[in-house]
Amino acid sequence: MIIDLATQAYNALRHNRRRTVLTMLGMAWGIATVVLLLAYGTGFERGLWSAFRSFGTNLVFIFPGRTELQAGGTKAGTQVRLNINDLDSIRTEVPFLKRVSPEAFKNCAVAYGTRSSNYGVSGVYASYGRMRKMDVAEGTFFSEADDFTHTRVAVVGSDAKKKLFSGQNALGENVRLDGISYQIIGVLKHQVQNGDDNINEHVYVPYSAMSDLTNTYYLSAVVMEYEGDHAKVVNAVRESMGFHHNFDPKDHRAIFVFDVFADLMDLQVISTGIKVLLGFIGLLTLGIGGVGLMNIMLVSVTQRTREIGVEKALGAHRWHILFQFLAEALVITALGGLLGVVLAYLVSWSVGSLTLWSAFEENASEGDIHLYIDSATLIWSTAILSFVGIISGMLPAIKAARLNPIEALRYE
Repeated sequence: MIIDLATQAYNALRHNRRRTVLTMLGMAWGIATVVLLLAYGTGFERGLWSAFRSFGTNLVFIFPGRTELQAGGTKAGTQVRLNINDLDSIRTEVPFLKRVSPEAFKNCAVAYGTRSSNYGVSGVYASYGRMRKMDVAEGTFFSEADDFTHTRVAVVGSDAKKKLFSGQNALGENVRLDGISYQIIGVLKHQVQNGDDNINEHVYVPYSAMSDLTNTYYLSAVVMEYEGDHAKVVNAVRESMGFHHNFDPKDHRAIFVFDVFADLMDLQVISTGIKVLLGFIGLLTLGIGGVGLMNIMLVSVTQRTREIGVEKALGAHRWHILFQFLAEALVITALGGLLGVVLAYLVSWSVGSLTLWSAFEENASEGDIHLYIDSATLIWSTAILSFVGIISGMLPAIKAARLNPIEALRYE
């Protein structure tokens, strides 16, 4: 019986080819819109995340500050300065840590030959590059042996290399940092940036060699990579620093803690909200195609009223009639959906990328919006399409199934 009803549904669609094709195109247009909107949302999220890539994921930065609350004998407004001894305290008292690096910063005059410019120079440990996911385009990052041997080597950002060397080879060359010679052993790959800490215009040297440029006992920052609960790490950092520097751990201005994971979660909430909004807009667009499908199926029920009466007189149950008309609607929906997905892929390939970060900086195409159609996009699009197809086909099918067979047979 089911095979016969499916065959009937197929023959009905073939009999009204033009109507079927037009309805199918309406569904295809709707689902293509849904897929492209969701793909835009995914591409927008990826573009935003690319700008935060240089901060890693499981990282915590701490910076010196000034107390806001009185604690013990220490009055409010006291400056808190991080020092190299804090690294031992952090390693001992903060759980879940994998790597820790100090950062001593200074703006220096960086010169090569007759070219010179002012760049930020940071003295860090070798693990700093791994923590911040720094990809080296040429050469290598300095090693852990360089952390304590006072080796005057440097790794430069891509923009700094471009301005100082104008396309010439930089590896093995010596640059002068405030008049002191350092040998370049690596050039960083260009990264999309968000904020003032521009890796592309930065120079990194071993922490031990930074003492030639500035006092490295007091630190500009401490960077930590951890595994586990980020909130416990942040609380432990505040407790440890509060104890050693005599401030209230609840005083958030005494030291500034940048919890990358927490900020990324806030960013994810925003991007998820945008994708939900775009999906809802796509649902409304697809709903227009669904209304067209429902209208066509209602017309079909009206035109085939006598046919329905004959089927019921021959013993067809309500669910047989329901299945027959619902199957017609779902076939139109499925074929229109496949056509719409193909159309969406063609549009995404032809459009390429949409400007986002490249509007603010050069060589930032990685941070632009690419219409990326992933499995999650297809799953959500299929769910939305199925919902619209079932609702649009169910109402006419229910109307057909509830027809009185005697009145249907008398229908002209």
